[in-house]
Amino acid sequence: MTHPISVSVDDDLERTRLTVFFRPILAIPHFIWLAIWGIAVFAAVVVSWFVTLFRGSTPLGLHNFIARYVQYATHVYGYVTLLADPYPGFLANTPYPAYAGIGAPEPQNRWITGFRMIVAIPALMLAQVLQDVWFVVALFSWVMILVNGRQPEGLRNIGAWILRFQVQTLGYVALLTDRYPELDIEPRPAPAPSPA
Repeated sequence: MTHPISVSVDDDLERTRLTVFFRPILAIPHFIWLAIWGIAVFAAVVVSWFVTLFRGSTPLGLHNFIARYVQYATHVYGYVTLLADPYPGFLANTPYPAYAGIGAPEPQNRWITGFRMIVAIPALMLAQVLQDVWFVVALFSWVMILVNGRQPEGLRNIGAWILRFQVQTLGYVALLTDRYPELDIEPRPAPAPSPA
């Protein structure tokens, strides 16, 4: 069964050395916007938690708002960790090489929803460990790109695998799905985006 949240990375391996060198600085506006938008998303997730407990599914408007944030976060993390070269937009409304496909809202188990933060602890702990690995992978990629102008395919694939798990974990905690994040090595096709 396909996970309702998938990530695809389809950028080529060529990178612009100058923008890669300054990537952490160029990403600062995105980090600021991600934090500001994240405050609103946190409030939306809290509201969505109560509504999902009552109705058994996340309302379409809340789902789409949270999904758009997760898609934007995917663009930003893909850019910062060198999985994609183009500078991302600020609204996640244009195609980007690091893409999160998020399915439409589905019925969710109320028990899983009620205890979501407790059930999510193992995934969050693993996500934290993988984030540290991701930093090392991105650092090696940064050096290799500055030397060769290309990202090694193996490092890109490891980064894409970690990004997929991180995005699925974020989507699980943010009530986009009650399917637990998967450590699947092989990416699956992205589901159709939810309607805006």
